[in-house]
Amino acid sequence: MTPPRKASASTYAVMGSIWIVRDGQAFLGRGRVALLEEIDSTGSISEAARHMGMSYKKAWRLVEAMNTLAAVPLVIRTSGGSGGGGTTLTDKGRQLVHSFRSIESEYRVFLDDVLLRNKL
Repeated sequence: MTPPRKASASTYAVMGSIWIVRDGQAFLGRGRVALLEEIDSTGSISEAARHMGMSYKKAWRLVEAMNTLAAVPLVIRTSGGSGGGGTTLTDKGRQLVHSFRSIESEYRVFLDDVLLRNKL
């Protein structure tokens, strides 16, 4: 007969994810917000994509999707010139990143509370 297993010292967690949807289409989620943050930090879609381990093509498709769904562009791209162009997060883009992170933080508090109330 197999002896009963000892209880491990591991802890439980309640997990979840946030998606902001617009007109029935995925607009902002954790990965897309991280991409916007990287673009803001690097000033480049290609550099942001490289930091995140994704192709430039995928990053550009995500940016296009977000810009299309947004009321105003979140990312503006400039090409050429003496500075070589670049990518800028708009004020609306920064505001949405901040709002998403705030919602995500409140959601985490809610999930932690659910875990405590249910005593897993």
